Amino acid sequence: MRRALELAARGWGRVAPNPLVGAVVARDGEVVGEGWHTGYGRPHAEVEALRAAGEAARGATLYVTLEPCAHHGKTPPCTDAILAAGVRRVVFAASDPNPRAAGGCAVLEAAGVEVERGVEMRAALDLNAPFFHGIAGPERPWTELKLAVSLDGRVADRDGRSAWITGEEARAEVHRMRAGFGAVAVGIGTALVDDPRLTVRGPVEPRVPPVRVVFDRRLRLPPGGGLARTAREVPVTVVAAPDAPAERRAALEALGVRVLAAETLWDGLRELRRAGIGSLFCEGGAVLGGALLRAEVVDRLHLFQAPLFLGPEGANPFAALDSPPIGEADRWRRLRTEAFGPDTLVTLAKE
Repeated sequence: MRRALELAARGWGRVAPNPLVGAVVARDGEVVGEGWHTGYGRPHAEVEALRAAGEAARGATLYVTLEPCAHHGKTPPCTDAILAAGVRRVVFAASDPNPRAAGGCAVLEAAGVEVERGVEMRAALDLNAPFFHGIAGPERPWTELKLAVSLDGRVADRDGRSAWITGEEARAEVHRMRAGFGAVAVGIGTALVDDPRLTVRGPVEPRVPPVRVVFDRRLRLPPGGGLARTAREVPVTVVAAPDAPAERRAALEALGVRVLAAETLWDGLRELRRAGIGSLFCEGGAVLGGALLRAEVVDRLHLFQAPLFLGPEGANPFAALDSPPIGEADRWRRLRTEAFGPDTLVTLAKE
């Protein structure tokens, strides 16, 4: 199952709105077939693994990270392929929460296939957390916050500059991460100082490029900046206050920028969800990052820590947070710790 989870991750950026799924066919203690969902509309992981196994699948065990589907969508039901291959036993990690696709377990058991569920379930739920979040019908997108911080927790120097706190390896990982989200967001401060492109550049080419989002209450995003000028190439959405200057709104909309009106940060997230954005990757800076944390809407936090100090005048995204007693402070669950060149990434999940 752990191998199946590794395989599932290979579909990153290519399968949404479907989940990441991996599968392994094993017989007599040996792996005879592997597969993963390689792209939206393409064969599911189970089918790929069974094709790789061929006749060796008959009487074998299929390990899959998500309950096999039992409905006909873009592809035929995976349960049909499993039964046709003569698989004796199916082990899956997490049940499918989609009411249209669920029920595969019952179909298989009714046909005499031995089924075991819940193996490495926590890891499978973590892998597809945005998918499970979306099925629940939430008011806001699944929201992850990435902060590149110094050793003393600063995201920018005293002049507001944040490029570049981390090195090339960390920045390459950020591009890979961007590919798996519906939108990439920054605050207007970061947009003005850095004029970021917020596009995905690297070996992972997303099936659908993420929308670029700027939280900008007064519509200060310059029409001559990189984001506005390229809005017809890769979509740009600005979340602004309802009373933002009308002439600035008109200038941005004339360039193809979509402007959403929202009174509060929570309202802005709700509007993004209504606009079809199911997952949001926020890259700060200090004001937006602090506001998201304070509003308790961050589902996952990625801290890239670089080996430098920026001092007390640097921008601190944690300054806006409350200061609870230790016993009352929320604790986060660590998902991942990894080195990227001189920098260290710690990924935390909110419980």
